[in-house]
Amino acid sequence: MALSWRSWLANEGSKHLFLFFWLSLNVWFFGKTFLLYNQGLQYYYLHQMLGLGLCISRASASVLNLNCCLVLLPMCRVLLAFLRGSQKIASKKTRRLLDKSKTFHVTCGVTIGIFSVLHVAAHLVNALNFSQNYNEEFVTLNAANYRGEDPRKLLFATVPGLTGVIMVLVLFLMFTASTYAIRVSNYDIFWYTHNLFFVFYMLLMLHVSGGVLKYQTNLEEHPPGCFNPNKTLQQNLTVPKAFEELFPDYTTEPFPEDLPVPEPFVQNSFVRVCSEEPKFQSHFPETWFWISGPLCLYCVERLYRYIRSNKPVTITSVISHPSNVLEVRMMKDDFEARPGQYVILHCPRVSALESHPFTLTMCPTDTKATFGVHLKVVGDWTERFRDLLLLHSNQDTEILPIFQQRRYPKLYVDGPFGSPFEESLNYEVSLCVAGGIGVTPFASVLNTLLDGWKCYKLRRLYFIWVCRDIESFRWFADLLCVLHNKLWQENRPDFINIQLYLSQTDGIQKIIGEKYQALHSRLLIGRPRWKLLFDDIAKCNRRKTIGVFCCGPNKMSKILHKLSNSSNSYGTRFEYNKESFS
Repeated sequence: MALSWRSWLANEGSKHLFLFFWLSLNVWFFGKTFLLYNQGLQYYYLHQMLGLGLCISRASASVLNLNCCLVLLPMCRVLLAFLRGSQKIASKKTRRLLDKSKTFHVTCGVTIGIFSVLHVAAHLVNALNFSQNYNEEFVTLNAANYRGEDPRKLLFATVPGLTGVIMVLVLFLMFTASTYAIRVSNYDIFWYTHNLFFVFYMLLMLHVSGGVLKYQTNLEEHPPGCFNPNKTLQQNLTVPKAFEELFPDYTTEPFPEDLPVPEPFVQNSFVRVCSEEPKFQSHFPETWFWISGPLCLYCVERLYRYIRSNKPVTITSVISHPSNVLEVRMMKDDFEARPGQYVILHCPRVSALESHPFTLTMCPTDTKATFGVHLKVVGDWTERFRDLLLLHSNQDTEILPIFQQRRYPKLYVDGPFGSPFEESLNYEVSLCVAGGIGVTPFASVLNTLLDGWKCYKLRRLYFIWVCRDIESFRWFADLLCVLHNKLWQENRPDFINIQLYLSQTDGIQKIIGEKYQALHSRLLIGRPRWKLLFDDIAKCNRRKTIGVFCCGPNKMSKILHKLSNSSNSYGTRFEYNKESFS
């Protein structure tokens, strides 16, 4: 499969351009800060004491400031949903770039981890140098109290040192709990440890307020390394021969001939003479400027989300589907959502703090206010949630009128939030590929088409659904049949192309009956032959741009991603979008 540069630029161009811009910012900040502390006159005496450790610690701190600022922005979900849905961003490529917000969040997080290690290592060297290179001439410049002081006191007995140690522990917990293995095996650990970010930012604000590193403020009156004749006389120090003629009264003994004259003493053949002692001052913490804006924005958004979701929804029905899938239908005043979006569910009786995202499978419309989600019971939270909803009920389906409803546990809904699948209706041709429960975002799209398709740009939909067992197709078999029959009645049988792939043959006859006759010829055994499928779609849609949407396992996603970037002989371009289970 040859690579198509046209498709690659459409799928990867904007992402790599943004990544290059972000990487350039990091390099620029690191290099600029490194040179400032290495060559800046205001840091001359501090650099003499600490050496390279000063430059690396400050340069890495500037990169940490940048990424601690940026890492919060992708988590402002309301802002991202507003930008996507308000059409403020007209370019489809730019809107698709918003879908990479989670990837960018992870990238910034990894960068914070790497440069935190570098920052800590540099400060360990600084603590040692503060102790060994104690400056008795300029006492205020020292962080240590005396020469040879135990460096561990600087790490555990000062505000910057102690907060730094705690922040390292917090970062270690957040990073280890963010690994794929822990997220899959125990999501609760990931959720609780990740919310330690607030503790991290509070400690970060305290960390920078210590004022350990100081710069010289009176460079005009005291050029770094200058000759102070008054101090030389008082301390009975030796001076170079270059100064004997200018200051004969202050010369007490000759300067050793084998010792070179220090460079700062002589510049452009002129002797630099200082009129007063150097004055040092702590920096005003710059970190506040970096993180205060994004942190306030995130806190305001969280407050808005709390106010918006503080009223529980009304659960109208609970349906237990095969293969441990639960459908919950709800109603909420003034709730609006677009196909492909997701919500976050919070049930206090399951967990006081924990909440989980679920894709909407049914969106409210002008004619009905009901919306719903399908959730697969795979963990502790979903198991407890299912037990509460189906308590004392042995029925697979429980749909009751609102006035006859039994008391369900209180359920709060936060959202909706944007996802890549909102764009599926904005292409003339879309290819939607689902793996197992990954069908949920496409269910809301199918439900929307059932209410009416003429108002959307979409004119042809390829729907591919791969499942391991036949029972999984029952989740949305009725919806697929109703939509298929409706389009046939409207004389648009070519609007949707349905292909169902079954990897296991046990019980295949259960779905092939009179009720699901429309799906009989569309049920295939085995896995899709993706290359042939893409070639066939490209042949039928020459010189068109096709939106590819995938929600399923990573292996499937990688195959579709690679095929979307491949060339074809029909001039067709595939634009790739995905949602994974990670």
